[in-house]
Amino acid sequence: MNLAAYSGATDTGRKRRRNEDAYVVAPPLFAVADGMGGAQAGEIASKLAATVLEDTDSGSLSGPERVASLIQEANRRVHERSNTDPATSGMGTTMTVALVESDGVVIGHVGDSRAYLVRDGGIEQITEDHSLVNELVKTGRLSSGEAETHPQRSVITRAVGTDPDVDVDSFIVDARAGDVFLLCSDGLTDMVSDDEILAAVQEHRNDLKRLTKALVSAANRGGGEDNITVVAFAIGEEDTSDDTAEMPAITDANAPQAPNAETSPAARARLVLTMLGLLVVAVALLVWGLLR
Repeated sequence: MNLAAYSGATDTGRKRRRNEDAYVVAPPLFAVADGMGGAQAGEIASKLAATVLEDTDSGSLSGPERVASLIQEANRRVHERSNTDPATSGMGTTMTVALVESDGVVIGHVGDSRAYLVRDGGIEQITEDHSLVNELVKTGRLSSGEAETHPQRSVITRAVGTDPDVDVDSFIVDARAGDVFLLCSDGLTDMVSDDEILAAVQEHRNDLKRLTKALVSAANRGGGEDNITVVAFAIGEEDTSDDTAEMPAITDANAPQAPNAETSPAARARLVLTMLGLLVVAVALLVWGLLR
């Protein structure tokens, strides 16, 4: 799976005093984290989780197991810091991770940050929000429209670092050339609709740096009530060239050729007969010389 382009952008927004979001752009690994916890704890949680992703070696693991292992390690470190530093007690963070591998894009997810796939003119949210309002929507107690303006829409039901262990959603998405993946915090999706996100991708799909900046600007125009973070990456065409193929040898037809170890039996027989003939001629010449 080849990456064609990628970009990331973050902004404090119009209402918050500090940015508690963090993101990772370390191809083939990408992530968004939205911290929580009051004071500076949310900022610490998100940045610590992002650092873990970049610094942790997951060994021989791959696919969903690798991504889940990375998020579990982030959970362990954030929870450990929260328990040992009173100033960060109770902190946590959302985390949405994408890992581009040879057979697809692996997604790992905890919280209400999101991953989207834009393909063939459409947009699909490929993660599920771990939030109170989403639980109410799933049980039929709240409509999708009501969820968008519900006063508790930011209350999440699952986070990295708040408990010793965390349940991670992890899965593989079959990717195609031309696909654009977006990871974002709810500071974008609370301010910008999915249709507006799709329109921005269609306008800037050939310049992902402009795309991420355009989405941040759109969220700020919508009110900028929270920190805004967007990471985008595009899948390119597969490289079908065979880098391991050897170049054909260039030989001079007039140059003497080395003996071939795989010469056929018939050719070997002809060679033996030729050698015997030469030997007979040599003996005959020697005898003729002696008789003179």
